[in-house]
Amino acid sequence: MLRYLTRRLISLGLSLLVASALIFSVVELVPGDPASFMLGTGAQPETVAALRQQLGLDLPLPLRYLHWLGGVLSGDLGHSFTYKTPVAGMILDRMQVSLPLALMALVLAALIALPIGMFAAARHGRAGDTLAMGATQIGIALPNFWFAMLLVLVFAVNLRLLPAGGFPGWDHPGAALKALILPAFALALPQAAILARVLRSALIETLGQDYIRTARAKGLTAGQALSRHALRNALIPVLTILGMQFSFLLAGAIIIENVFYLPGLGRLIFQAITQRDLIVVQSAVLVLVAAVILVTFLVDLSYALIDPRLRR
Repeated sequence: MLRYLTRRLISLGLSLLVASALIFSVVELVPGDPASFMLGTGAQPETVAALRQQLGLDLPLPLRYLHWLGGVLSGDLGHSFTYKTPVAGMILDRMQVSLPLALMALVLAALIALPIGMFAAARHGRAGDTLAMGATQIGIALPNFWFAMLLVLVFAVNLRLLPAGGFPGWDHPGAALKALILPAFALALPQAAILARVLRSALIETLGQDYIRTARAKGLTAGQALSRHALRNALIPVLTILGMQFSFLLAGAIIIENVFYLPGLGRLIFQAITQRDLIVVQSAVLVLVAAVILVTFLVDLSYALIDPRLRR
């Protein structure tokens, strides 16, 4: 296990290094000059040149990358061109919304998907299976922004049970959690539908294995064989999908954050792109990519724990 862990840690470090170089290069290739954007179209060339020098934009690209990477490794992500504040602080503020929202959506997706997937697999080929898969198909097809607005109309406008939008901050934990419930449901529904279909397929394949027939021959019911033996062996594809979904939920919630007016990381990136605040875009995207790579690393470790053959 130690050798496997060492290999995976080396791969993790190389992946982060390559990702940082790609992110920096791609963002720098975006046309337009941040200094000109910040000063406006009427700025004098001398003023623009002075600001470019102040921001370090006149340095060669490799040198700027090394300066940026050195700052990232020391925890300094630079200062926002637009807001004149440390980027690390801005990202931490936004992560206090995006991270709990993604985790809530992921837990909700798993709680919805697991019973549906197990129900459908246990009734493979019967009416219950068809009904469950039809429901998941609808869940995948529904646009999440439309479902988000439907949730607002039902639970915020008509029933007045939950807030329609905004985020009060974690100084009021109860109100903050209530503000995240509807966005989390809107994000979780399509993910739950996908996860339920993957789990059903994995369980059906596992239920056809010889050791499941042996377990049934020893007297276990279909439900007992499914929950005690098949579910554990069907977890690898489910964990893969969960890892991918967490990445999507963390980075891909821009539309839902706008529908519910949540100050999350997705909205920060969107605003930074429109303001040509490159240092914010680079750092925020790097944080998201690092989160994705870290989750993938944890998923790989969980594979090795579930199936020791994968450690070789």
